[in-house]
Amino acid sequence: MPSEAEVPKRIRCISEHNWDIPLAHKLMVGRGTTIVPSMIWNPPIGIAGDYADGAALLRELLRTVGKGLEDDAEFAECVARTKAHLEKQQAKYFLLETGEIVSMTDDDPEASVRRLASEDIPDAVAKAEAAIAGQNDDWLTSVRADWERHFASFYSEALYFSFPS
Repeated sequence: MPSEAEVPKRIRCISEHNWDIPLAHKLMVGRGTTIVPSMIWNPPIGIAGDYADGAALLRELLRTVGKGLEDDAEFAECVARTKAHLEKQQAKYFLLETGEIVSMTDDDPEASVRRLASEDIPDAVAKAEAAIAGQNDDWLTSVRADWERHFASFYSEALYFSFPS
């Protein structure tokens, strides 16, 4: 992951999602997954992944999911918005800030992030890869049925957090 010399000079926001970590965000950190210091929380509860590889996996799953939603204009709009934002916000790494989500339970935030990085994210990647390969139709059907929960995030160039000057 990034050394101090590689720390980005400009932080770009991809999206925010309420109440959970959606499938799209898990896939974005699904390649080269590493727990890193958070930029806004004290414990090391950030999760980073290779941006290009994560974005490619997400795009491929969106294409696969879309094969069953050709007549859904809202899904098509969500995919277009997602792809456009991913292109505009390209970076070397994708950083998932988990603080708000992992703090909603009584679980230890660091343990929750370790579980996300070692179990939940690899599981999501494996299911997505199998679906893309045509080997996980039941899971793919469930993702299509609830695509908003998995992919419809608030895309923005601004974070709802400001860094001290």
